[in-house]
Amino acid sequence: MPLFRYSRWDGTQKLDLDADQLLSAMADDLLYDGDPWRALRRMMQQGARMPEGGRMPGLRDLLERLKRQRQERLQRYDLGSSLDDIKKKLDEVMLTERDRIKQTPDAHQRAGQEKKLDAIPKDPAGQLRDLQTYDFVSPEAKQKFEELLSSLRQNMMQPFMQGMQSALQNMTPDDLKRMREMMQDLNRMLRQKADGEEPDFEAFKQKWGQYFPGAESLDQLIEQMGRQMAAMQSLMQSLSPEQRKQLDDMMRSLMLQDERLEAQMRQLAMNLAEFLPLDEMAQRYPFQGDQEMSLQEAMRLMEEMQQMDELERELRGIRNLKDLDRVEPDKVEQLLGPEAREDLQKLQELTKQLEDAGYLERHGDKLSLTARAIRKIADKALRDVFDTLKRDRVGGHAIQRRGAGGDQTDETKPYEFGDPFLLDLKETVMNAVERSGPGTPLRLDPGDFEVYRTELRTQASTVVMLDMSRSMLNNGYFLPAKKVALALSALIRGQFPRDALYIVGFSLYARTFTPESLPTLSWSEWNIGTNMHAGFLLSRQLLARHKGGNKQILMVTDGEPTAHLEDGVADFSYPPTQRTLDETLKEVQRCTREGITINTFMLERSSWLVGFVEKMARINHGRAFMSAPEKLGEYVVVDFVKSRRRVVR
Repeated sequence: MPLFRYSRWDGTQKLDLDADQLLSAMADDLLYDGDPWRALRRMMQQGARMPEGGRMPGLRDLLERLKRQRQERLQRYDLGSSLDDIKKKLDEVMLTERDRIKQTPDAHQRAGQEKKLDAIPKDPAGQLRDLQTYDFVSPEAKQKFEELLSSLRQNMMQPFMQGMQSALQNMTPDDLKRMREMMQDLNRMLRQKADGEEPDFEAFKQKWGQYFPGAESLDQLIEQMGRQMAAMQSLMQSLSPEQRKQLDDMMRSLMLQDERLEAQMRQLAMNLAEFLPLDEMAQRYPFQGDQEMSLQEAMRLMEEMQQMDELERELRGIRNLKDLDRVEPDKVEQLLGPEAREDLQKLQELTKQLEDAGYLERHGDKLSLTARAIRKIADKALRDVFDTLKRDRVGGHAIQRRGAGGDQTDETKPYEFGDPFLLDLKETVMNAVERSGPGTPLRLDPGDFEVYRTELRTQASTVVMLDMSRSMLNNGYFLPAKKVALALSALIRGQFPRDALYIVGFSLYARTFTPESLPTLSWSEWNIGTNMHAGFLLSRQLLARHKGGNKQILMVTDGEPTAHLEDGVADFSYPPTQRTLDETLKEVQRCTREGITINTFMLERSSWLVGFVEKMARINHGRAFMSAPEKLGEYVVVDFVKSRRRVVR
């Protein structure tokens, strides 16, 4: 039997996301402006809190992780110790050589060799320069110095020749001549490129390509060398002025074998600066730690810090999902670890997951929600409403009478003509026994029949009137209003399929919307004015299509009417005119005569709005609710359910 172990979510567990979770997490963003691309971009940037628990990281989280990694290195390492390491190794060379000289039996020869050794300067740059021409007595000291020299050449000249490690280890006069020739060819190519000519990179690659692995074009070669040079410059800038001078002197000491080579290398640095922003790429890093390191380790650290800077620029420059696809997961894993790679790949697969699940459709560069996605969002809106209710808020509405045509209850009653014949056989038989006494055969009379009571659910036609004035948008009521309409559409679709639902938006004018169009409503649909007159008129015309059943208007608004229709043309005024108020109340009277109940949900408690809604209620006998935006769905949906179940026989 497999063993399963459960634990509380602490943010470290792996989170496998499916399309349903992703759609649910971005539902509010989709409802806010109706643009799938924007919702995906926000999720990509900010991450998302998953409905079932846990969190999907976004680019901000990757940037924060990158910041922590950089800070950890700055607080750990002592960059200046790389020069101290060179000094220690030179001191070991000098000490080994001096010990060997002391073992020389010839006193005259010993004195002469000690004099030569004493003449070598005490500073590291001078020692590097003079020891290159010094005639060692100790083979061990000579080997140590050659190893140090080889290591320094590799690290200091690597920015110019990444693939020449083997040549740099034991440089002969022929090696120096060949290196100088390569530098000349490289500088010639860069000058040609700067003059607008087309250099023959293939010929250069055939001759010198083994020294520049991975460079398939001149641009790639320039970028490769530029990164290496920027790393060296970053190292120099991150040292103190005294340490910087020491390192510069050491580099000059290494090049004194061939001043022409040094000149070519400096010319190369100037040529590269024409094509790359080396000053921007080279950054000073304020290291504050105490962990010692060698020069080779310091160069690797500089490259790593610059790669972090490059990755940060890349992540901050992402503006869309196509930019995100260009980020290399291998680079992210190298710098931030395997978990960061997984987070990046989840972000890169967002669109594909939603498309494969049938929630998004692509038309060229445009993404749109499918009907299936809209139904899912509506269902989530309804769940959100009921998730906020306490356990005893739904189903606790007392009803004094029962009806027919709805769900069966556990209560029974004597049968009356016209009741659904949902017979309770046990109670019916017992009624017959009580009437005639025990014995067989048992005869039933009509008065013995006992039937189950049922709830009466009548057919209803509802218009949700949504205020789409600018104040609703500016006050942040845009999203709650859309969620209410979607929640009602999901409720009616699932539990009251015979009901009719219309959605009317009103601002300067009124128009109808389908539930499917609600998620994609953009800000451009919202306008000045609160034309309740036009909204009631259109709602009354829609409800006139239905001859029977209950008819109601659920209006969500945050302000009093400020416009009315004059011969079909909107007349706007703020503060509202008496003409606007009168025409709106006349339309309320027409709705009342046609049996339409108007229930109003107010999102603001202004005296103007409250006073006007009280006048409406006196005419229509509907109800008014004062609701906070976050409670709007609870008020509307629960009231709707209650009104659907209260009609009884």
